[in-house]
Amino acid sequence: MCGIVGYVGSDKSIEVLLGGLKRLEYRGYDSAGVAVVGPDGTLGMRKKAGKLQVLVDDLAEHPLANGATGIGHTRWATHGGPTDGNAHPHLSDGGRLALIHNGIIENFAELKEELLLEGVQFASETDSEVAAHLVARAYRETGDLTEALRAVVNRLEGAFTLLVVHADQPGVVVGARRNSPLVIGLGDGENFLGSDVAAFVEFTQRAMAIGQDQIVTITPSHVAVIDFAGTPVEAQEFEVTWDASAAEKGGWSSFMAKEISEEPEAVANTLLGRVVDGMVHLEDLDAIRDRLLTVNRVIVIACGTAAYAGILGKYAIEQWSRLPVEVELAHEFRYRDPVLDQHTLVVSISQSGETMDTLMAVKFAREQGAQVLSICNTQGATIPRESDAVIYTHAGPEVAVASTKAFVAQGTALFLLGLHLATIRGTLSADEIAQQIDDLKAIPEKISRVLESGERIKTLAGWMADTHSVLFLGRHVGYPIALEGALKLKELAYIHAEGFAAGELKHGPIALIEPGQIVFVIVPSPRDPRSLHPKVVSNIQEIRARGARVIAIAEDGDAAVLPFADEVIHIPLAAPLFEPLLAVVPLHIFGMELASAKGLDVDQPRNLAKSVTVE
Repeated sequence: MCGIVGYVGSDKSIEVLLGGLKRLEYRGYDSAGVAVVGPDGTLGMRKKAGKLQVLVDDLAEHPLANGATGIGHTRWATHGGPTDGNAHPHLSDGGRLALIHNGIIENFAELKEELLLEGVQFASETDSEVAAHLVARAYRETGDLTEALRAVVNRLEGAFTLLVVHADQPGVVVGARRNSPLVIGLGDGENFLGSDVAAFVEFTQRAMAIGQDQIVTITPSHVAVIDFAGTPVEAQEFEVTWDASAAEKGGWSSFMAKEISEEPEAVANTLLGRVVDGMVHLEDLDAIRDRLLTVNRVIVIACGTAAYAGILGKYAIEQWSRLPVEVELAHEFRYRDPVLDQHTLVVSISQSGETMDTLMAVKFAREQGAQVLSICNTQGATIPRESDAVIYTHAGPEVAVASTKAFVAQGTALFLLGLHLATIRGTLSADEIAQQIDDLKAIPEKISRVLESGERIKTLAGWMADTHSVLFLGRHVGYPIALEGALKLKELAYIHAEGFAAGELKHGPIALIEPGQIVFVIVPSPRDPRSLHPKVVSNIQEIRARGARVIAIAEDGDAAVLPFADEVIHIPLAAPLFEPLLAVVPLHIFGMELASAKGLDVDQPRNLAKSVTVE
């Protein structure tokens, strides 16, 4: 949530800031604003509630003098509603200082009381304005913007990224971060700051990560990083592996449509370079190989879609490596005082690498001595840097708020991890591993074939546009797919949707079945000798007998399900553990198409943000 852009360079700040904010819209927001130090040395600011286009239109009607220094922000409301006054930037020092903020300042009330006693007047209801006035006061004392921000951040509690500019210091933007994302973009005669690399990828693919409790000062020719104590820090440079065009729609009706179409590529790219001579090769895990050999249990921590990918991975890791696996919601994990030690492998999953609940769980796990591995899609993100090792998914930027291609990429990464653990533990033979790898490498082409059913699913969604409730059933690896399918309808179509383990049906949920109730059923393969296929077909018969309308996701050639389902969406044959990567695709398409049929915004659903950066 909240998008942040900072720029120093030439007199094109407004274009850079608006372009960066446009590419950060996926993070979720309800207001936007920019502040620019103009050529005459004055600070100009515009901010408006609503979508970014409202700000763009306002700037067209009331132009702002362009300049070489500026900051921009899209806000997701926390303290104070989504109004023009509560939008960022916030001004202080007689309108000569501007500040933007992502996160929550937990001790803002006492700091605000201190400022009120000094006679400071507030123009908003936000905690962020407190920081602006504090920095302005410190600047009047020090005359140096970096030192002023350093004096303030040491008094703040909570999670924050702050960017600040001052009319007295053109060509300077100062930023600070604690438990909230910020990265540096390195240009030629210009430099950038952003919530993530999408903010500046149009201009440079060179970036630097900023660590916890660090401050960065950028000028057109220089970047300096210090910690909150003032000690210089050597920031690590990395290359952004995708360009600005990857974050554009490219002719698709929505980012979600584009990203669903990229699901085959997301799987293929996650596999790329990690399979050598029929064996899994995870070079990034070499440094922790010895510790992995001592692991006696695995805990996966994640939220939402990532947690469902974790459940899918649990089945594979347990079957292949014979290690017990638990899947925990990251926001509950540390609060129940879990039992961890040096023999516990904690696997965190986060598309953005900035999910605050997951980040706090990662830090807790490391403090308890556990080995922490992260699965992430974003280079330079905080969670990978706080972990002992990382498996990057290489799915490319995911702009739509509701995850689609991230799910299949995360599942693929977990499959690779399971095969890696089986290899080093010797729980599968080389031939068994080679067979699993061959099956996994075939998945991208099979997903492409599933995508060909898109028009049929669109038709189904069209006649269900007035549906108020949809249920999803699955067993074994089909269960997390049922959960994911239900989540997509909640996120995108704003209707009641629930995913159940099909075996639970008779333990209560069958009471929800009434004539006309739509039920999606993920049907397991009948080819697996341990298959639950007969039991799931029996479930279908039970709900059909009570008037439900059944849409089955079943593999090609499954004739047993045909007499009992109203509609069957076929998927290609695949190894049973990998079928979920195929079965989930129709559900992603259905969620998108049902929302579209209802006239809803599939890329930016109401009340949601792409990256949840506060607890």
